[in-house]
Amino acid sequence: MKARCILLLPVAAIVLAHPMGNFSVSHYARFEPAANGVHLVYSLDLAEIPTFELLRGWGLEGNSPREALEKKARGQAVEWLQGIRVTAAGAPVSPRLEHTEIAVADGAGGLPVIRVTAHVQLPGAPGVWDYEDSNYKDRAGWKEIVVADAPGVQYARRSHSSAERSQGLTSYPQDPAVAPPQELKASFDWKVAPAVSRSVAPTRADGAGKPPAAEAAPAAPNAGPSQPAAPEVPGTVTRNDFLSKLLSRDEIPFNMAALGVLVAFGLGAMHALSPGHGKTIVAAYLVGSRGTMQHALFLGAMVTFTHTISVFALGLVTLFLSNKIAPQKIYPILGAISGISIVFIGGQMLGRRWRGLRDSGAGHEHDHAHGDGHAHHHDHGHEHGHHHGHGHHHGHGHHHGPGGHSHYIEGEVTLSSLIALGVSGGLVPCPSALVLLLSAIAIGRVGLGLVLLVGFSLGLALVLMAIGALVLYAKHLLPESGSVRRHAFFRVVPVISAAVIVCVGVLMTGVSLGLVPAFAGLG
Repeated sequence: MKARCILLLPVAAIVLAHPMGNFSVSHYARFEPAANGVHLVYSLDLAEIPTFELLRGWGLEGNSPREALEKKARGQAVEWLQGIRVTAAGAPVSPRLEHTEIAVADGAGGLPVIRVTAHVQLPGAPGVWDYEDSNYKDRAGWKEIVVADAPGVQYARRSHSSAERSQGLTSYPQDPAVAPPQELKASFDWKVAPAVSRSVAPTRADGAGKPPAAEAAPAAPNAGPSQPAAPEVPGTVTRNDFLSKLLSRDEIPFNMAALGVLVAFGLGAMHALSPGHGKTIVAAYLVGSRGTMQHALFLGAMVTFTHTISVFALGLVTLFLSNKIAPQKIYPILGAISGISIVFIGGQMLGRRWRGLRDSGAGHEHDHAHGDGHAHHHDHGHEHGHHHGHGHHHGHGHHHGPGGHSHYIEGEVTLSSLIALGVSGGLVPCPSALVLLLSAIAIGRVGLGLVLLVGFSLGLALVLMAIGALVLYAKHLLPESGSVRRHAFFRVVPVISAAVIVCVGVLMTGVSLGLVPAFAGLG
């Protein structure tokens, strides 16, 4: 029964996806036809990492002068409009940018997040219109399209309704069960009602139809949350939490910095309890091997070391190579490498343990004869003796424990397998740790960022080591009697644990390559 509980540990770790909200870009497109064409409101809401990259490209910061931010936002909107394709009756439509708005707010770790909204006029006649958005199309995020009702306009067909779900990316539904829409294409067939032929676009209640000069002020920077609601993951750095407020301070005294390290340590420990981080691999490996406490500590430390180094590496890419290498594209590559490595390692373990299980069943409950003609029966599960007819006794002791014959076909622990599994399990960096590092760099406190990252990693390591120790403790509670050990279940536990490692690796690879929906936080 206890062994069954141990084997449930990997299953419990495959429940939720490890969220990557800090990399997300949300989209919003609202179409409102009128007599002289279609008015488009196009918004992109960028999370912390893409905002960091964009502001570095602009040479600005989140608290830069408003005029400078607005100027860059307009230029960026022009570039983004080149990434959308609109056709009317199959003919391309050239968008004409009327004006832009930019909203800046504080995000996780004190990093800013921005939302840029472009008001665009699309000239063209009524008929069949098609739309496709190719900006950031591979990024996670909320992607919403609205084809609005408009006075004097009739639709023969439209792919999307007029329902507003996020109010232009300013007020997302806060129910984590609501799946973010993934809409990047639209089509609608419309005409102007005969009695309502107009030459100018209507003025909408939200002011989008006004000329640029009539616009009063940009949208409030804190108009709604910056990102859609997501399942809350323990230990995630979020907007307005303690570390975010700490990194936003102008002055950080020593006592506050020390408290921040303790908080980072606690967040790392809680984060290790969330899906992923090698817990499945640690549990499955140790439950089917002759693991010791030193092995558990080493494996947990190796996962954490690799996890931390990967954060440093991705931070350097984000800082210096984001114009050549998109950081968010590194995640699936690392995930696929990690998954393939785990499949390879687990496959080797599975082959060895399966052969050991098969060979162990070949010589049980057998008879053999001595040269004096006396038959002897051996049951390899307990100490036993046999008697010769002329009155002397031979005792054959089979001892079941470390170094002796065992019906529990445990796998050997090797340094290479520990290192390989540790590296594979920690290869994918943690977005929250990356946010802490980049936030500290952005405010010129690199040393504090490194110390916070080390604290976060130590908390992560402590929990992984504790999980390994717990697995070993539970394993040692198993009964040692021969009759129990000979049960088929205990004989196949190591084989099952190796198979679990292979399955985790296959799922990790499938998710990273986009072949399997990202429903699970694996490894």
